Amino acid sequence: MPSPTETTDLSALRELIRQFVDERDWAQFHTPKNLAMAMSIEAAEVMEHFQWLPTGRELAEDKRRAVGHELADVLVYLVRLADVLDIDLPAAVADKMALNRQKYPADRVRGDARKYDEYPDRDDRG
Repeated sequence: MPSPTETTDLSALRELIRQFVDERDWAQFHTPKNLAMAMSIEAAEVMEHFQWLPTGRELAEDKRRAVGHELADVLVYLVRLADVLDIDLPAAVADKMALNRQKYPADRVRGDARKYDEYPDRDDRG
């Protein structure tokens, strides 16, 4: 089993997940639809740990560990879905961050959580 440092690289995670799937002959079940649904379900399981808590920062250590396992499930399905769809996740993140920088220029939005279409037009800045 790889050490945590051996799985910090995204391509190493993808290979670890591929090996796990191949050993179980589960690729036949890993359609994009099924993987997207599984990822969403696992994300909901993350939320379940925070339901009714004031902030979520007050989680006990055992609950934090459980949240970590749920986050790992989300990541596994995310990496697997990207693999099945042949999406380069680091490139997709870089592309999305470039788009976000355009939508949310730091000098206009710092400390403000509104959605990009709720800010005054650039021309209206005084």
